[in-house]
Amino acid sequence: MNREKVKHAFTAAQEIVKSHLKDFKGGFPAPASENQFYPKIENIDWTAGFYTGMLWMFYEESKDTIFRETAQEHLKSFDNRINKRIWVDHHDMGFIYSPSCVAAYKLTGNTKAKETALKAASNLRSRFQEKGQFIQAWGMIGDTNEYRLIIDCLLNLPLLYWAFEETKDISYQEVALAHLKTALSVLIRDDFSTYHTYYFNQKDGSPAYGATKQGYSDESAWSRGQAWGIYGIALNYPHYRKDSLKTTWKGVTDYFLAHLPKDLAAYWDLYFMEGDEPRDSSASAIAVCGILEACRQKLCPESYRQKAYAILESLIDHYAAKTEDVGNGVLKHSTYGRLLGEGIDEYCL
Repeated sequence: MNREKVKHAFTAAQEIVKSHLKDFKGGFPAPASENQFYPKIENIDWTAGFYTGMLWMFYEESKDTIFRETAQEHLKSFDNRINKRIWVDHHDMGFIYSPSCVAAYKLTGNTKAKETALKAASNLRSRFQEKGQFIQAWGMIGDTNEYRLIIDCLLNLPLLYWAFEETKDISYQEVALAHLKTALSVLIRDDFSTYHTYYFNQKDGSPAYGATKQGYSDESAWSRGQAWGIYGIALNYPHYRKDSLKTTWKGVTDYFLAHLPKDLAAYWDLYFMEGDEPRDSSASAIAVCGILEACRQKLCPESYRQKAYAILESLIDHYAAKTEDVGNGVLKHSTYGRLLGEGIDEYCL
């Protein structure tokens, strides 16, 4: 890997975010840009933690205090959100609170951030359905139309593992592992493509059927969902070191890699490998993170590292924003929701 190229791209992303900090003072970027600019919204969506997490990452790397100060200012908003239960009836507590509050605690020792994150972890734990053994993804608990899990939740489980480590309350870990086992048993097809969501019978908790929310069809593989599988399995492996997990990770990853176009930036659904459908560069970026995490955990052969580097280099060359580009994002040509008509060929958190 050309490390100078990576460093240059990272620095450019850092400068772009820094130059637009004022645009989001008192708020957060929306999940996707509009005409290449993120609108400012309140802390009400599932991607808020990603923005704060980027600030912590840039502070950790550069020690520039503007990133730390801004991220610390955000913590009040995250605390207010969980205390007042502002749009928290869903499973994305990990996405929201791990990069923001858990990171703050780990980097600065902020005990208030720790308390906030533990409240979020408890909220996530409370969504566990005994019938079916899964964390309900969306809606009020027990909603008959939302008795399902989604593949994204694999990325939320580390919040529960962290809460167990901090409190020694075994129920956090038990819920995380139960959900993991259930998710892996229903989301992964025989060919290692993945369902986006999976429903259960509310009466007895038995598996019902797979479906999609953002993919091309119920039987296709939504690219970002498949990438969540790559990254999510890798993040869960330290807490569930089973050989079966290695086999599953390899299958899910190989399926993703085999369905990439020549420049390695995924289309929005892996059903497409050529043509005029929009790309989702964010899916390939997530896959890179998942592969590198798997290498770090020795979950896979080292040969996968070179595959991740190849994707990363292509993203840098063709998709990473430059400081002179129009817009306030860092990765171009993403697709937030193709069928929803949202964030198509835009920046996407």
